[in-house]
Amino acid sequence: MTTNTAATSIQAWAANAAKQPLEPFNYEPGPLGLEEVEIQVEHCGLCHSDLSLIDNEWGVAPYPMVGGHEVIGRVVALGSSAKGLTLGQRVGLGWNSSSCTHCNPCLSGLQQLCRKVQPTIIGHHGGFAERVRAHWVWVAPIPEGLDASKAGPLLCGGVTVFSPFLTYDVKPTHRIGVVGIGGLGHLALKFGRAWGCEVTAFTSSESKRDEALQLGAHRVVSSVDPASMKQIAGQLDLVLVTVNVMLNWKAIMGTLAPNGRLHLVGVQTEAMPVETRSLMAAQRSVSASPTGSRTDIDAMLAFAARHGIAPQTEHFPMSRINEALDHLRAGKARYRVVLDADFVQA
Repeated sequence: MTTNTAATSIQAWAANAAKQPLEPFNYEPGPLGLEEVEIQVEHCGLCHSDLSLIDNEWGVAPYPMVGGHEVIGRVVALGSSAKGLTLGQRVGLGWNSSSCTHCNPCLSGLQQLCRKVQPTIIGHHGGFAERVRAHWVWVAPIPEGLDASKAGPLLCGGVTVFSPFLTYDVKPTHRIGVVGIGGLGHLALKFGRAWGCEVTAFTSSESKRDEALQLGAHRVVSSVDPASMKQIAGQLDLVLVTVNVMLNWKAIMGTLAPNGRLHLVGVQTEAMPVETRSLMAAQRSVSASPTGSRTDIDAMLAFAARHGIAPQTEHFPMSRINEALDHLRAGKARYRVVLDADFVQA
């Protein structure tokens, strides 16, 4: 692939209203920016955040909306000032597509915290399309050794659960817990095991016990059984909460060791009660984070390639995107859905 030709029209699938089927959509992207990259989409993960925006659960969905922020594809066009990439290179694009590059967070390597960060699917057309554009900073090379057909969910779900390991200096000697064995949680189990930690999986579904062990957990605890929760009281250095439902926060907090941290990567839409006394007595912390920085993404991809970590995926052709969305809505995804591009070229 040697030509450097940006598209003048892009085929996509768009939501035109909340909770309605996606429809074919064509748009004109305009001239390619000097620092932009255009990617020919090969695969795109279907994340629950896509579903939340399509259904306008967060109240910020702009219609028509082209979702898709777990993109794997090839570079087909480069702006004259885009850096570090080559035509034909396989790359990935996650939750963010640009940031200002000059504020303190950007200059500190925390681009995901930039006040002007541009999400890939809010006010920007994403990867449910034949092509997608982004600033070169957020376009990450895919290492050799990663299966491109499965790697898309690493660009969002993967880095979301991996970044806390870096941010909070998680050590191989630490004991960690993962709440929720789903799209995020199953990756957290895999990363935690490969990191060297002792990993405890919390689940409210006994049917997931064996699978959680296969995914990397050393033990599985029922989050709805008070006796089981009491047995691990005060033992865990980090508990990652990957779900978006209300929990027995007092019981979860009680599993933390002194200096332990309860960290949320699932979006909670209700107020979360926290007992200050429990925090202070053992010097515990509660925190949360969005996706990771570009350097976090690169580190996560390299770690995944080295340890053979890949999401557990189910595949649909992109032309069956509405069927895939219904599959995700019904809670049937095990554990990440990937759309394989099948656009017919005009």
